[in-house]
Amino acid sequence: MREFKNILLKLRKDRHVTQEQLADALHITKQALSHYERGTRYPKKETLEAIADYFNVDMNYLTGRSNTTTIITPTLTAGSTLSKDQEELLCKYDSLNDDGKAKVLDYASDLVDSGRYFEKDENIKRNA
Repeated sequence: MREFKNILLKLRKDRHVTQEQLADALHITKQALSHYERGTRYPKKETLEAIADYFNVDMNYLTGRSNTTTIITPTLTAGSTLSKDQEELLCKYDSLNDDGKAKVLDYASDLVDSGRYFEKDENIKRNA
């Protein structure tokens, strides 16, 4: 099984997140993150949980106890439901850095503003 330091580095690079961006998101120093990636220090449980939440992976995968991960979907409030497409979109969005998230929101706004991509009934409501 792989070591935590290798998993952390791979997750960060696969998501195109800099050490500074990840450190800021986790509320830790860039130096602490660098130590984790080099394997010279190991994070506290709370930091491990924050890393797992950030990348939407389970703790067994993050700590190297498993070679596969279960994608963790955000918790919904009682009575809320998301379609599979919505869940997938949300998970992908959550894995992006701040620049990527901004681009997604800009693109979604452009699609909405164009008025061309609504279901017929929804388009009628928007034009009313």
